[in-house]
Amino acid sequence: MGKGILVFAEARDGKVKNVAFELLTVGRKIAADKGEELAAVLIGNGVAGLAGSLAEYGADKVYVIEDAKLAQYTSDGYAKVLADLIKDKDPSTVMLGNTVLGRDLAAKTAQKVEAGLLSDCTAVDMEGGKVVFTRPVYSGKAFLKAECDGLAMATIRPNVLEAVPGAGKGEVVTVAADAGDLRQVIKDVLLQISSRPELTEANVIVSGGRGMKGPENFKMLEELADALGGAVGASRAAVDSGWIEQSLQVGQTGKVVSPTLYFAIGISGAIQHMAGMSSSKCIVAVNKDEEANIFKVADYGIVGDLFDVMPILTQEVKKIVG
Repeated sequence: MGKGILVFAEARDGKVKNVAFELLTVGRKIAADKGEELAAVLIGNGVAGLAGSLAEYGADKVYVIEDAKLAQYTSDGYAKVLADLIKDKDPSTVMLGNTVLGRDLAAKTAQKVEAGLLSDCTAVDMEGGKVVFTRPVYSGKAFLKAECDGLAMATIRPNVLEAVPGAGKGEVVTVAADAGDLRQVIKDVLLQISSRPELTEANVIVSGGRGMKGPENFKMLEELADALGGAVGASRAAVDSGWIEQSLQVGQTGKVVSPTLYFAIGISGAIQHMAGMSSSKCIVAVNKDEEANIFKVADYGIVGDLFDVMPILTQEVKKIVG
Protein backbone atom coordinates (compact mmCIF):
# COMPACT_ATOMS: atom_id res chain seq x y z
CA MET A 1 0.00 0.00 0.00
CA GLY A 2 1.51 3.32 -1.06
CA LYS A 3 1.99 6.37 1.11
CA GLY A 4 1.83 10.06 0.28
CA ILE A 5 -0.47 12.48 -1.54
CA LEU A 6 0.64 13.61 -5.00
CA VAL A 7 -0.88 16.62 -6.80
CA PHE A 8 -0.28 17.32 -10.48
CA ALA A 9 0.27 21.08 -10.79
CA GLU A 10 -0.83 22.13 -14.27
CA ALA A 11 1.15 25.09 -15.57
CA ARG A 12 0.35 27.28 -18.53
CA ASP A 13 2.03 30.42 -19.84
CA GLY A 14 4.43 30.55 -16.90
CA LYS A 15 1.70 30.28 -14.23
CA VAL A 16 0.28 27.45 -12.15
CA LYS A 17 -3.47 27.03 -12.67
CA ASN A 18 -5.48 27.86 -9.58
CA VAL A 19 -6.99 24.37 -9.35
CA ALA A 20 -3.55 23.09 -8.27
CA PHE A 21 -3.67 25.33 -5.20
CA GLU A 22 -7.18 24.05 -4.43
CA LEU A 23 -5.90 20.48 -4.62
CA LEU A 24 -2.94 21.27 -2.38
CA THR A 25 -5.29 22.83 0.19
CA VAL A 26 -7.45 19.69 0.48
CA GLY A 27 -4.32 17.57 0.11
CA ARG A 28 -2.87 19.18 3.26
CA LYS A 29 -5.84 17.98 5.28
CA ILE A 30 -5.71 14.47 3.86
CA ALA A 31 -1.95 14.24 4.40
CA ALA A 32 -2.31 15.42 8.01
CA ASP A 33 -5.12 12.95 8.74
CA LYS A 34 -3.20 10.05 7.18
CA GLY A 35 0.18 11.11 8.57
CA GLU A 36 1.62 11.22 5.06
CA GLU A 37 3.64 13.64 2.96
CA LEU A 38 2.07 16.09 0.51
CA ALA A 39 3.93 16.42 -2.77
CA ALA A 40 3.33 18.21 -6.06
CA VAL A 41 4.72 17.56 -9.51
CA LEU A 42 5.55 20.10 -12.21
CA ILE A 43 6.04 18.83 -15.76
CA GLY A 44 7.27 20.90 -18.68
CA ASN A 45 10.30 22.90 -19.73
CA GLY A 46 11.48 25.86 -17.65
CA VAL A 47 8.91 25.28 -14.90
CA ALA A 48 11.25 24.91 -11.91
CA GLY A 49 10.72 28.56 -10.95
CA LEU A 50 7.09 27.81 -10.15
CA ALA A 51 7.93 25.42 -7.30
CA GLY A 52 7.90 28.19 -4.69
CA SER A 53 4.22 28.96 -5.26
CA LEU A 54 3.35 25.31 -4.57
CA ALA A 55 5.25 25.37 -1.28
CA GLU A 56 3.14 28.38 -0.25
CA TYR A 57 0.05 26.15 -0.41
CA GLY A 58 1.51 23.29 1.58
CA ALA A 59 3.64 21.14 -0.71
CA ASP A 60 6.34 19.47 1.38
CA LYS A 61 8.09 18.28 -1.74
CA VAL A 62 7.93 19.45 -5.35
CA TYR A 63 9.05 17.08 -8.08
CA VAL A 64 10.25 18.95 -11.15
CA ILE A 65 10.36 17.03 -14.43
CA GLU A 66 11.81 19.09 -17.27
CA ASP A 67 12.71 18.22 -20.81
CA ALA A 68 12.57 19.99 -24.16
CA LYS A 69 10.17 17.27 -25.34
CA LEU A 70 7.77 18.34 -22.60
CA ALA A 71 7.63 22.03 -23.57
CA GLN A 72 4.22 21.43 -25.15
CA TYR A 73 1.67 19.03 -23.70
CA THR A 74 1.33 15.63 -25.35
CA SER A 75 -0.60 12.86 -23.65
CA ASP A 76 1.99 10.19 -24.40
CA GLY A 77 4.96 12.28 -23.15
CA TYR A 78 3.33 13.63 -19.99
CA ALA A 79 1.64 10.32 -19.13
CA LYS A 80 4.94 8.47 -19.52
CA VAL A 81 6.86 10.67 -17.06
CA LEU A 82 3.97 10.98 -14.59
CA ALA A 83 3.39 7.22 -14.59
CA ASP A 84 7.11 6.62 -14.03
CA LEU A 85 7.06 9.01 -11.06
CA ILE A 86 3.99 7.32 -9.55
CA LYS A 87 5.57 3.88 -9.89
CA ASP A 88 8.79 5.13 -8.29
CA LYS A 89 7.30 7.14 -5.38
CA ASP A 90 4.26 4.89 -4.81
CA PRO A 91 1.77 7.48 -3.44
CA SER A 92 -1.58 6.43 -1.97
CA THR A 93 -3.53 9.22 -3.70
CA VAL A 94 -2.98 11.19 -6.91
CA MET A 95 -5.15 14.22 -7.76
CA LEU A 96 -5.36 16.31 -10.93
CA GLY A 97 -7.60 19.19 -11.96
CA ASN A 98 -10.59 18.24 -14.09
CA THR A 99 -9.41 20.49 -16.91
CA VAL A 100 -9.14 19.53 -20.57
CA LEU A 101 -5.48 18.64 -20.01
CA GLY A 102 -6.10 17.02 -16.62
CA ARG A 103 -8.85 14.73 -17.88
CA ASP A 104 -6.73 13.53 -20.77
CA LEU A 105 -3.61 13.02 -18.67
CA ALA A 106 -5.41 11.28 -15.81
CA ALA A 107 -7.04 8.66 -18.03
CA LYS A 108 -3.83 7.88 -19.86
CA THR A 109 -1.78 7.72 -16.65
CA ALA A 110 -4.32 5.60 -14.77
CA GLN A 111 -4.18 3.04 -17.55
CA LYS A 112 -0.38 2.93 -17.36
CA VAL A 113 -0.27 2.43 -13.59
CA GLU A 114 -3.36 0.18 -13.55
CA ALA A 115 -5.24 2.38 -11.08
CA GLY A 116 -8.89 3.21 -10.64
CA LEU A 117 -9.91 6.71 -11.73
CA LEU A 118 -12.73 8.88 -10.39
CA SER A 119 -13.43 11.85 -12.67
CA ASP A 120 -15.00 15.28 -12.15
CA CYS A 121 -15.17 15.01 -8.35
CA THR A 122 -16.70 17.88 -6.39
CA ALA A 123 -15.61 16.96 -2.85
CA VAL A 124 -12.79 15.09 -1.12
CA ASP A 125 -13.15 13.85 2.46
CA MET A 126 -11.70 11.42 4.97
CA GLU A 127 -14.10 8.75 6.22
CA GLY A 128 -13.03 5.79 8.33
CA GLY A 129 -9.38 6.48 7.58
CA LYS A 130 -9.95 6.34 3.82
CA VAL A 131 -10.08 9.05 1.17
CA VAL A 132 -13.62 9.36 -0.18
CA PHE A 133 -14.42 11.27 -3.38
CA THR A 134 -17.85 12.68 -4.25
CA ARG A 135 -18.84 13.02 -7.90
CA PRO A 136 -22.08 13.89 -9.71
CA VAL A 137 -23.92 11.20 -11.69
CA TYR A 138 -26.98 11.22 -13.97
CA SER A 139 -26.18 14.73 -15.24
CA GLY A 140 -25.91 16.09 -11.71
CA LYS A 141 -29.23 14.67 -10.48
CA ALA A 142 -27.47 12.58 -7.84
CA PHE A 143 -24.08 12.35 -6.14
CA LEU A 144 -21.96 9.26 -5.64
CA LYS A 145 -19.40 8.71 -2.90
CA ALA A 146 -16.60 6.35 -3.86
CA GLU A 147 -13.17 5.18 -2.81
CA CYS A 148 -10.47 3.20 -4.60
CA ASP A 149 -8.80 0.03 -3.48
CA GLY A 150 -5.05 0.55 -3.75
CA LEU A 151 -3.87 3.66 -5.55
CA ALA A 152 -6.63 6.30 -5.76
CA MET A 153 -6.57 8.64 -8.74
CA ALA A 154 -9.10 11.42 -9.22
CA THR A 155 -9.72 14.59 -11.19
CA ILE A 156 -11.30 17.43 -9.21
CA ARG A 157 -13.59 20.06 -10.72
CA PRO A 158 -11.98 23.54 -10.60
CA ASN A 159 -13.50 26.17 -8.27
CA VAL A 160 -15.42 23.73 -6.05
CA LEU A 161 -12.71 23.68 -3.37
CA GLU A 162 -11.17 26.65 -1.58
CA ALA A 163 -7.51 27.52 -2.11
CA VAL A 164 -6.00 28.53 1.24
CA PRO A 165 -2.28 29.27 1.65
CA GLY A 166 -0.40 27.09 4.11
CA ALA A 167 3.36 26.82 4.09
CA GLY A 168 5.02 23.50 3.32
CA LYS A 169 8.68 22.51 3.36
CA GLY A 170 8.88 23.05 -0.40
CA GLU A 171 11.84 20.75 -0.98
CA VAL A 172 12.53 20.80 -4.73
CA VAL A 173 13.53 17.46 -6.23
CA THR A 174 14.63 17.35 -9.86
CA VAL A 175 13.57 14.12 -11.55
CA ALA A 176 15.29 12.90 -14.69
CA ALA A 177 12.82 12.92 -17.56
CA ASP A 178 12.35 10.04 -19.95
CA ALA A 179 9.51 11.06 -22.21
CA GLY A 180 10.22 8.15 -24.54
CA ASP A 181 9.51 8.24 -28.26
CA LEU A 182 6.67 10.68 -28.79
CA ARG A 183 4.05 9.69 -31.32
CA GLN A 184 2.48 13.14 -31.13
CA VAL A 185 4.32 16.14 -32.51
CA ILE A 186 3.02 19.67 -31.86
CA LYS A 187 3.49 21.66 -35.05
CA ASP A 188 1.75 24.86 -34.02
CA VAL A 189 -0.33 26.30 -31.19
CA LEU A 190 -3.05 28.82 -32.03
CA LEU A 191 -3.80 31.11 -29.10
CA GLN A 192 -6.94 33.14 -28.66
CA ILE A 193 -6.08 36.29 -26.75
CA SER A 194 -8.73 37.61 -24.36
CA SER A 195 -8.72 40.00 -21.43
CA ARG A 196 -11.39 37.87 -19.74
CA PRO A 197 -10.54 34.93 -17.46
CA GLU A 198 -10.57 31.36 -18.76
CA LEU A 199 -14.08 29.94 -18.51
CA THR A 200 -13.39 27.07 -16.10
CA GLU A 201 -11.44 29.30 -13.70
CA ALA A 202 -13.68 32.39 -13.76
CA ASN A 203 -15.35 33.47 -10.53
CA VAL A 204 -18.15 35.15 -12.51
CA ILE A 205 -19.71 33.83 -15.72
CA VAL A 206 -22.44 35.48 -17.79
CA SER A 207 -23.98 32.94 -20.19
CA GLY A 208 -26.53 33.41 -22.93
CA GLY A 209 -28.86 30.99 -24.66
CA ARG A 210 -31.41 30.79 -27.43
CA GLY A 211 -33.23 33.80 -25.96
CA MET A 212 -30.37 36.08 -27.07
CA LYS A 213 -31.84 35.83 -30.62
CA GLY A 214 -28.56 36.58 -32.38
CA PRO A 215 -24.78 37.05 -32.05
CA GLU A 216 -25.01 40.84 -31.95
CA ASN A 217 -26.91 40.70 -28.65
CA PHE A 218 -24.06 38.96 -26.82
CA LYS A 219 -22.52 42.44 -26.45
CA MET A 220 -24.96 42.93 -23.57
CA LEU A 221 -23.48 39.92 -21.80
CA GLU A 222 -19.94 41.05 -22.49
CA GLU A 223 -20.68 44.43 -20.92
CA LEU A 224 -21.96 42.84 -17.71
CA ALA A 225 -19.12 40.30 -17.62
CA ASP A 226 -16.48 43.02 -18.07
CA ALA A 227 -18.03 45.12 -15.30
CA LEU A 228 -17.66 42.14 -12.93
CA GLY A 229 -14.29 40.94 -14.23
CA GLY A 230 -15.92 37.73 -15.44
CA ALA A 231 -16.15 35.47 -18.47
CA VAL A 232 -18.82 35.01 -21.12
CA GLY A 233 -20.36 31.60 -21.74
CA ALA A 234 -23.19 30.11 -23.76
CA SER A 235 -25.62 27.23 -23.99
CA ARG A 236 -25.36 24.63 -26.73
CA ALA A 237 -28.32 26.19 -28.53
CA ALA A 238 -26.42 29.45 -28.94
CA VAL A 239 -23.28 27.65 -30.07
CA ASP A 240 -25.15 25.44 -32.55
CA SER A 241 -26.76 28.58 -33.99
CA GLY A 242 -23.28 29.93 -34.72
CA TRP A 243 -23.69 32.93 -32.44
CA ILE A 244 -20.60 32.23 -30.31
CA GLU A 245 -17.57 29.95 -30.48
CA GLN A 246 -17.79 26.39 -29.18
CA SER A 247 -14.92 26.95 -26.71
CA LEU A 248 -17.34 29.02 -24.60
CA GLN A 249 -20.06 26.37 -24.41
CA VAL A 250 -21.13 25.42 -20.88
CA GLY A 251 -22.76 22.05 -20.34
CA GLN A 252 -22.42 18.30 -20.52
CA THR A 253 -20.95 18.48 -24.02
CA GLY A 254 -19.05 21.70 -23.32
CA LYS A 255 -17.20 22.88 -20.24
CA VAL A 256 -18.17 22.16 -16.65
CA VAL A 257 -17.86 25.30 -14.51
CA SER A 258 -18.23 26.16 -10.82
CA PRO A 259 -18.01 29.95 -10.49
CA THR A 260 -19.01 31.95 -7.44
CA LEU A 261 -21.66 33.74 -9.52
CA TYR A 262 -23.36 32.41 -12.67
CA PHE A 263 -25.81 34.41 -14.79
CA ALA A 264 -28.10 32.36 -17.05
CA ILE A 265 -29.57 34.84 -19.53
CA GLY A 266 -32.22 33.59 -21.95
CA ILE A 267 -31.37 29.98 -21.09
CA SER A 268 -34.31 27.61 -20.61
CA GLY A 269 -32.40 25.13 -18.47
CA ALA A 270 -31.97 21.93 -20.46
CA ILE A 271 -30.54 19.18 -18.30
CA GLN A 272 -27.38 19.05 -20.44
CA HIS A 273 -26.68 22.71 -19.67
CA MET A 274 -27.45 22.43 -15.98
CA ALA A 275 -25.07 19.47 -15.71
CA GLY A 276 -22.29 21.91 -16.54
CA MET A 277 -23.16 24.77 -14.17
CA SER A 278 -25.38 23.50 -11.34
CA SER A 279 -22.44 23.46 -8.90
CA SER A 280 -22.13 27.26 -9.18
CA LYS A 281 -22.33 28.85 -5.73
CA CYS A 282 -24.95 31.43 -6.75
CA ILE A 283 -27.12 31.28 -9.88
CA VAL A 284 -29.08 34.23 -11.28
CA ALA A 285 -31.54 33.47 -14.08
CA VAL A 286 -33.32 35.86 -16.44
CA ASN A 287 -36.08 34.36 -18.59
CA LYS A 288 -39.47 35.54 -19.77
CA ASP A 289 -40.98 32.06 -19.22
CA GLU A 290 -41.81 31.71 -15.53
CA GLU A 291 -42.01 27.92 -16.01
CA ALA A 292 -38.47 27.68 -17.42
CA ASN A 293 -36.50 24.81 -15.94
CA ILE A 294 -33.58 27.09 -15.08
CA PHE A 295 -35.57 28.61 -12.20
CA LYS A 296 -35.50 25.24 -10.42
CA VAL A 297 -31.76 25.63 -9.74
CA ALA A 298 -31.56 29.45 -9.62
CA ASP A 299 -30.93 31.23 -6.32
CA TYR A 300 -32.39 34.41 -7.81
CA GLY A 301 -34.77 34.62 -10.76
CA ILE A 302 -36.04 37.49 -12.84
CA VAL A 303 -39.10 36.79 -14.97
CA GLY A 304 -39.03 39.26 -17.83
CA ASP A 305 -37.77 40.12 -21.29
CA LEU A 306 -33.97 40.00 -21.11
CA PHE A 307 -33.76 42.94 -23.52
CA ASP A 308 -35.54 45.07 -20.91
CA VAL A 309 -33.83 43.52 -17.89
CA MET A 310 -30.18 43.40 -18.97
CA PRO A 311 -29.59 47.16 -19.52
CA ILE A 312 -31.04 47.92 -16.08
CA LEU A 313 -29.15 45.06 -14.41
CA THR A 314 -25.84 46.10 -15.96
CA GLN A 315 -26.38 49.75 -15.04
CA GLU A 316 -27.05 48.83 -11.40
CA VAL A 317 -24.04 46.52 -11.25
CA LYS A 318 -21.78 49.28 -12.59
CA LYS A 319 -23.04 51.59 -9.82
CA ILE A 320 -22.10 49.02 -7.19
CA VAL A 321 -18.66 48.05 -8.54
CA GLY A 322 -17.82 51.63 -9.47
